Amino acid sequence: MKGIILAGGQGTRLHPITLAASKQLMPIYDKPMIYYPLTTLMLAGIKDMLLISTSEDLSAFQRLLGDGHQWGINISYAIQKESKGLADAFVIGKDFIENGPVALILGDNLFFGNGLQEILRNAVHDLNGARVFAYAVHDPERYGVVEFDESGSVISIEEKPIQPKSNFAITGLYFYDNTVVDIARSIKPSLRNQLEITSINQIYLDSKLLDVTSFGRGMAWLDTGTHESMLDASQFVQTLQKRQGLMIGAPEEIAWKSHWISDEALERQANNLKNSTYGEYLIKILQG
Repeated sequence: MKGIILAGGQGTRLHPITLAASKQLMPIYDKPMIYYPLTTLMLAGIKDMLLISTSEDLSAFQRLLGDGHQWGINISYAIQKESKGLADAFVIGKDFIENGPVALILGDNLFFGNGLQEILRNAVHDLNGARVFAYAVHDPERYGVVEFDESGSVISIEEKPIQPKSNFAITGLYFYDNTVVDIARSIKPSLRNQLEITSINQIYLDSKLLDVTSFGRGMAWLDTGTHESMLDASQFVQTLQKRQGLMIGAPEEIAWKSHWISDEALERQANNLKNSTYGEYLIKILQG
């Protein structure tokens, strides 16, 4: 399976701080925001990724991430010329996707919880159509909302409803078979003039090929698209790392523990960062 990270948009809700740099390059505590969705795909076992961003911001991502070889992965890049909606990622990425399944993650989403890696890898290995994830929120009208019946089966999906039928939002992480490319190319823009990811999910639902897994207690999903949510996410990461002494969203650690890079490669990267607490952490895990 391949993975796409969508890191486009103008970040207007974060102006003026995003006037000079992409939202997904803003810090969430001690790491750039983009590290968190990147490492989520890595936890799923995905090593071949496409990052989609604007023409203005793409070079900054390339300077930060390179081609991914330092983490044992492959990162390529594509430009989204204008904001056409989340489903546009599959149109832009059709040549990258080729004939296999694909995961899409939004560049401002952070996932954390016990058993997350197992959940993600099961989503990859057990995929039959589409799999998305639901999470209970207090403001579902900001998201795509999924409605369940009493047995837990999906009844409906609606994009940013005025009167939500449940408090379960669809998170910014999606797994699809290769049919998604043709579906994305066939859907029409919504009233917001966007190619909605909800339209894709609706087609899979109508075909009885949409699996919705609910994240329960003990799992965290943070959407860092506002000043307040960025601060919340930073405090969340800081608290967990300080209490546990373990990093969240460190690609070097995940690559090393997955045996994608050697001890020597981890040591080189740690030494390059040795003047920071981040580099000190990498040295610590290497020493055991």
